[in-house]
Amino acid sequence: MPINGQPGVAGCPVQHDWPGLVQQFQAIIGKIEATGNIDVILGGIGQDLCRLCQAEQLMIYAVSEDGTGMLSRVTSGLETANPALQLPINGHSLIGYASLHKRMINLEDATDHAALKAKGVQPHWLQPIEASLGLRCRQVLVVPILNRSHHELLGMVQIVNHQENQPFAHDMADSVSGICQALANAFQRQRRPRLFTRTRYDHLIATGAIGASEFELAKRKARATGDNLEDILLDMFQIEPAQIGAALAAFFGVRYEPYQADRARPLALLKHLKREFVESNSWLPIDDGMDGLTVLTLDPERIKALRIVNQVFPKHKIIYTVCTQREFRATLDLFYGEDGLKEGGDSIDSMLSRFVEETEEPTNELDEALAAADNELVKLVNRIIMDAYKMGVSDIHVEPLPGKGNTRIRFRKDGSLMPYIELPARYRNPLITRIKIMCDLDISEKRKPQDGKINFRKFSILDIELRVATIPSAGGVEDVVMRILTAGEPIPLERMGFAGPNLQVLKSLIAKPYGLFFVCGPTGSGKTTTLHSILKHLNTPATKIWTAEDPVEITQSGLRQVQINPKAGLTFATVMKSFLRADPDIIMVGEMRDRETTSMGIEASLTGHLVFATLHTNSAPESIIRLLDMGMDPFNFSDALLGILAQRLVKRLCRCKRPHVASPEEIRLLLTEYCMDLKQIDQFKAEPSTAYQQILARWTEQYGDAHARIMLHEPVGCDHCNGTGYAGRAGLHELLTATDAMKKKIQERARVAEMLVTALREGMRTLRQDGIEKVLQGITDMRQVRAACIR
Repeated sequence: MPINGQPGVAGCPVQHDWPGLVQQFQAIIGKIEATGNIDVILGGIGQDLCRLCQAEQLMIYAVSEDGTGMLSRVTSGLETANPALQLPINGHSLIGYASLHKRMINLEDATDHAALKAKGVQPHWLQPIEASLGLRCRQVLVVPILNRSHHELLGMVQIVNHQENQPFAHDMADSVSGICQALANAFQRQRRPRLFTRTRYDHLIATGAIGASEFELAKRKARATGDNLEDILLDMFQIEPAQIGAALAAFFGVRYEPYQADRARPLALLKHLKREFVESNSWLPIDDGMDGLTVLTLDPERIKALRIVNQVFPKHKIIYTVCTQREFRATLDLFYGEDGLKEGGDSIDSMLSRFVEETEEPTNELDEALAAADNELVKLVNRIIMDAYKMGVSDIHVEPLPGKGNTRIRFRKDGSLMPYIELPARYRNPLITRIKIMCDLDISEKRKPQDGKINFRKFSILDIELRVATIPSAGGVEDVVMRILTAGEPIPLERMGFAGPNLQVLKSLIAKPYGLFFVCGPTGSGKTTTLHSILKHLNTPATKIWTAEDPVEITQSGLRQVQINPKAGLTFATVMKSFLRADPDIIMVGEMRDRETTSMGIEASLTGHLVFATLHTNSAPESIIRLLDMGMDPFNFSDALLGILAQRLVKRLCRCKRPHVASPEEIRLLLTEYCMDLKQIDQFKAEPSTAYQQILARWTEQYGDAHARIMLHEPVGCDHCNGTGYAGRAGLHELLTATDAMKKKIQERARVAEMLVTALREGMRTLRQDGIEKVLQGITDMRQVRAACIR
């Protein structure tokens, strides 16, 4: 379209010194016509065009290879780099709508919704532009790049926000159309209008992960500094490893294999491969499965041509995969134990390579004991425990298979099991014997379960203890499960994840001089951790605190802690009797599992002591029924009771979580689940719609953004969370207070449902409700809450 230089219509101001600007636009067109490479053209005109249009931001889009979307290629105008944007060609965005109809759109005021709709533009179409550029749209000019002879769409130019906050003049729009026509001619001059040349990173540009000009900048940076191009793409341009991996997979035609921190080490495959050989040849066997031997490489075509893998593994079908250089190095460190070498230790692989491989599997107890005392096996067991501790693992599972099967070792972290390593069958019996020796168990007894404890300080610099359980399993083998008991400081009460109202009520309850307080929940729900946080809050030089625990998992100075030992007759009941003669102020009992212990706890609370204990029950109201069923006197019990805290642990969303605006349907489902228990309350029955509106109004006020939108988050997966989308755990809490109304229900031996209604009426928040509140805060998601609160 020619540049006519005619005055703009009413409402669109004429640019100052327009003839001079026309000459500069003509200069850009001349530059386009003189340059043959479209990548160079796009990379060179962005800043000039943005300056001439006096715009805050300019983007040039190109049609994707499949013709279904628009990919941002050039971004100019703001100092910060913007992420690549990909928009489908449809009527759901401004760029998609303009592309679909191949028309120019000039918006004088993007905040005037009535004017937008008069032009056929919906206000929400501007949201992808605003989100990508990080600014609020006011003036927007969108011009298509069209091949006029075939009416073929090749791309779009988008200009946002005049720096003087005035509409883009029609003369300006015509001038940009002239630029777009010159760009279309440049495409047409190429025999096959390709947007980029064939490289292993083509897919990054094709999918919009990075623009062509930014990619050229990355290549120039790599040549100038001598740095690796992948490292520059990852660090400077914030490209994800998975995006580079997808580009490599598309280029080489093989599967991308991402780094997995929990990948089991294939020791049988690595047995004869030294790290130096693997590192210099850039290939690594990672799995030998039913489909074949999976080999991780940086350049599958080169490795195939050299046929080195076929010579090392002549009887295997080879499956080549590809990854980034950084992921390859990380996998090498994982398999060959660089961390251990840095600390002066050996990797597991090097330990096993020096182990007595030529010997057969031990056949008698003497041979097993001798093998278990071997220095290399001692180091191996220590390395397993140290790795588990460094990774934040709670349990180590040793799972041998019968016959010639391998011995699998798995770690439990954040409540889920993950593979760690597999050992050949010959190490099975010496490994388990070594663990038994460390915790003074009978190595000759293999038919009965045994329990023990490892004080790891005797064998390493780590000051930790492990609770050990051996269990005979099918095939004449023994499983071993080791629970790591860290001797760390308790978590402060304020960092335990209590909601504001719950924390305030809890502090008021435990501040009382006497009474009975329970923490309930299933095994592994963090009851002991919570109790120790409460004790830390109460632990002062003026207070005498006794605890009876099995085992003592958390230690803190100022507490007198007693380890239960049933074999020596030291049970919870006998320890409680001793405590009452030892001038206590506060007593903590690890678990009230029988009538005698519970009776003494009630008696102690009624005689002026503050008593804490745990129970294995599902909810706070159910705990009351359980205690009454033990034969407790309801009047004494109701007088002693301060409160009951039910607790669950859910997986916490990793920092890579992705936010989205909650849809009306999602809000409706959340409200329905939140009010599931409230339906029994008279106030809710009378006006349910009002109750829904009040809850929604509170959510919007507490968790809504500046536009009163509620955001929900979903797991994504990254290196930090090993691709799971979750890292760490958070607590859900249900705090029942022993009010006068609740004590009356206890004395009447009311049913669980009646006690629940009473507690809800007086402000208790159920586990499910507390979980939904944490979903709204972005701490976890509803999948985790539903799994934890199932009934």
